Amino acid sequence: MFGFGMPELIVILVIVLVVFGAGRLPEIGAALGKSIRNFKRSSEGKEEIEIKPEKKDESSK
Repeated sequence: MFGFGMPELIVILVIVLVVFGAGRLPEIGAALGKSIRNFKRSSEGKEEIEIKPEKKDESSK
């Protein structure tokens, strides 16, 4: 579609590594995955969209 080959993708990856650093890449990947998952859910018509995973706290009973 855009004509991206392997050399272009490597250059983009290097730029992302320089800008964000290697430590933040897993966080960015997780956020991107959640965004894509929520987009798919909303396009399918499901009403629930995950913002933060809910943790059940038993000490509040």
